[in-house]
Amino acid sequence: MASVNNGTNTSLITAEKISKSFGIKPLLDEVSVGVHEGERIGVVGLNGGGKTTLLEILAGITEPDDGRVSRVGGAVVATVTQRGDMPADRTVADVVVGVGVAEHEWASDARIRGIIEGIGVDGLLDRRVSELSGGQRRRTALAAALVTEADLLILDEPTNHLDIEGVYWLAEHLTNRSSALIVVTHDRWFLDTVATRTWEVHSGRVDEYEGGYNDWVFARAERVRQADAAEERRRNLARKELAWLRRGAPARTSKPKYRVEAAEKLISDVPPPRDSVALSAFAKRRLGRVAIELEDAQLRAPSSDGEPGRVLLADTTWRLAPGERIGLVGVNGSGKTTLLRALAGDVPVDPGKRIEGKTVSIGWLRQELDDLDESLRVLDVVENVAGHIMLGDKELSASQLAERLGFSPARQRTPVGDLSGGERRRLQLTVVLMGEPNVLLLDEPTNDLDIDTLQQVEDLLDSWAGTLVVISHDRYLVERICDSTWALFGDGELTNLPRGIDQYLERRAVDAQKSTKSTAKAHKTTSADQSSSDVTMSAAEHQAARKEFNAVERKMAKLSAQVATLHDQMAAHDQGDYTGLGELTEKLRAAQAETEELEERWLELSEIVG
Repeated sequence: MASVNNGTNTSLITAEKISKSFGIKPLLDEVSVGVHEGERIGVVGLNGGGKTTLLEILAGITEPDDGRVSRVGGAVVATVTQRGDMPADRTVADVVVGVGVAEHEWASDARIRGIIEGIGVDGLLDRRVSELSGGQRRRTALAAALVTEADLLILDEPTNHLDIEGVYWLAEHLTNRSSALIVVTHDRWFLDTVATRTWEVHSGRVDEYEGGYNDWVFARAERVRQADAAEERRRNLARKELAWLRRGAPARTSKPKYRVEAAEKLISDVPPPRDSVALSAFAKRRLGRVAIELEDAQLRAPSSDGEPGRVLLADTTWRLAPGERIGLVGVNGSGKTTLLRALAGDVPVDPGKRIEGKTVSIGWLRQELDDLDESLRVLDVVENVAGHIMLGDKELSASQLAERLGFSPARQRTPVGDLSGGERRRLQLTVVLMGEPNVLLLDEPTNDLDIDTLQQVEDLLDSWAGTLVVISHDRYLVERICDSTWALFGDGELTNLPRGIDQYLERRAVDAQKSTKSTAKAHKTTSADQSSSDVTMSAAEHQAARKEFNAVERKMAKLSAQVATLHDQMAAHDQGDYTGLGELTEKLRAAQAETEELEERWLELSEIVG
């Protein structure tokens, strides 16, 4: 598909009919695209579909088999790929700001300081590349690219290894700089925030769309709708032609006109993602009244020297109710994974205690990929858990669930040892869901998953009834599948956030300001600026609010039944008995007044418990 020229903006890179194959599989087939000054392009598509290959061809790292790529002379291009090639003996400071550049030379530049701090490499500057983890290497390469005054940034999965705060910072940085951008990302919030155009790489082609993720989803849905309508018209026309031929009548038809409906019309009859009330009720039937509870619990960080690690949580009480769907966020090292392990019973709480419901069955998706038998085929691994699964009111076979999570029937016969990292992650999740748990603990489930698979995962979880706790830096996922958000800020407390990720980022910004001001002044400013509705709550306070919320709901239900009974009594009462009718009327008014008061309190509490 030919690229769209953005008016008078200079074209930085133009690719004309480029093709690239690996073996017999054509990843790109006569693709033509262009990048202009100031454009920010998000690249999406299935894993293995050619996204990285396209980026590397545009960056000049890989040559196409056919076609040509033109680059404007003098344009500076900064590229971050998944290869992570950097000199092992250089320090992080050498890679980011240049070899031999004294600290005072770059530290006086607020832009460079902001990038180093925003990407989170400020504590790594003196370390050598050979000493870095994979995530630290990626952040170092990203900081080095952002420091340059590039005309074009080409970034492959830059949000990997960044926490929610880092992703937010990067999105803000990229939208505020004048560089053009091509970015492969599976982070849908990031894509929607940053991209002004979207390229979808599929079947050897590149389809282009205006806007970011939301625009792309709508445009793709509209494209499918038009294709379905066109196919239905073709079938109807074919039936008419055959009927007329059998009758010997001349084939005289006119094509019906097709009008594209407005976006509101397209989504007007789309139901909500899930029925939370029905799922919660079903979860209570499966789990009873208790899921997992931590009482007066203390958690410490893992320690390799035998000494007690630092305290992550102190004197914390957290009761997970049947059907709760919780997003757990926090700064790196704050203890999110350790807390998940405590919920799973994998690490002790000392002092304190962990309580588990009698019918609890835990499904735990860890970050590690080393728990799969590489000698087995994909389908064998899944069927070793179970042959069928009930998901909501639908029964799926092991093969059907695997296919929902991106494993075609042919791919299901592949040995585990031949799978990519993303495919292994999908297989892990398939195995966990196949066990039909009623408590699901997910630690970074979106790592290495493409957008189409993420949509399938969310669709599956929409009909999954049980208690869910998910750790993720994917803001879109947390806001999509979770009903409440809790955070670890590294202060030894577990904090409920009624307004979710936005409140988390605001709190982090306040914490950052505190570090540059005196503690007393910072506390005074925070208490003056923060409204009562935004004040964070302890786990105990949140539990008390939830308890009152449930009590109010039960009382409202009783009053509703009482009001209905009074209406029936008034309808059946002797209409000439004014005294009796008056008494019933007073009771009705009292019940309705009490209902209104309870509804107001219910609304207040619903804001708190999420």
